[in-house]
Amino acid sequence: MDIWMKVGSALLLGAMIIYLWPRAKIMMQESPKGSSDDWKTASIALLGVIGFVILLMMAV
Repeated sequence: MDIWMKVGSALLLGAMIIYLWPRAKIMMQESPKGSSDDWKTASIALLGVIGFVILLMMAV
């Protein structure tokens, strides 16, 4: 990739982060906090996905 393409991509990525950071900060402050039941449900779903991926890898 040309050096100017890399520089342009880095500048656009930096501008996107700078543009989105204040919005993300506001969303994090105003979002509802998760209860322990929410975390249990999310962890069970994540473990299910990990188990399924391991099953698929062992099947190959």
